[in-house]
Amino acid sequence: MSTNVISLVSIGAHPTSGRPRRAEQDARAVELGLQLAGDRLQVLHAGDIAEPALRAYLGMGLEQMHVLEQSAGADALPALTDYLRDAGAQVVLTGSQAETGEGSGMLPFLLAENLGWPLVVGLAQVESIDGGVALVLQALPRGQRRRLKVRLPFLATVDNAAPKPRQSAYGPARRGLLQARQVEVLDDELFTSATLQPAKPRPKRLKVIKAKSGADRMKAATAKASGGGGQVLKGVSAEAGAEAILKLLIEEGVVR
Repeated sequence: MSTNVISLVSIGAHPTSGRPRRAEQDARAVELGLQLAGDRLQVLHAGDIAEPALRAYLGMGLEQMHVLEQSAGADALPALTDYLRDAGAQVVLTGSQAETGEGSGMLPFLLAENLGWPLVVGLAQVESIDGGVALVLQALPRGQRRRLKVRLPFLATVDNAAPKPRQSAYGPARRGLLQARQVEVLDDELFTSATLQPAKPRPKRLKVIKAKSGADRMKAATAKASGGGGQVLKGVSAEAGAEAILKLLIEEGVVR
């Protein structure tokens, strides 16, 4: 029995130029879907069918892509929920966060909640699907993996540890078909009323001394600083102490 697999894709943005492209994690979701379902894979996008970047997904060897036509300010959640429920999907793959637009990363969670499906976060590999149960590998920090059993149907966000997507070829990208489907368009009031700004990098953490035993931790705590750049503050005012702490945080990149 074949598994009905659907990969959700969005429009990405080049990290340097900002030009539209295929989204990196969404392309991995398509690659994983092709490995699971081959030519039976369905690829779905909610947005503008005229966006040229969509053909980069077709260039991965897809014959067609389904597009739920919507404007930029429309809410994709209701349209995707209705389509997936009627399509009889068993496995839905998507990236963890969009590279353009709101980029909140909430869509997979809200979609799984609406469908009543389990959600696997950080999918790295699908090992097997048998008897309505899938055996998957979930990516954890520091290269660790966790094997999970999840019942069908389920939705999964694909991690960067998933297989690298194949290159997009120009010929298949031009020959592939974009199948448009008319859906009810609902405005996303929260998105249209919000002000977008570039995301800021997270502050760097201060260096943490790692030790395996209590003796090592005591030695590290009592050892003298080797750099010679430290400063011991004694008998100074609260303002002077606060100024020294602020200077350290700025040098470490915690405060900008």
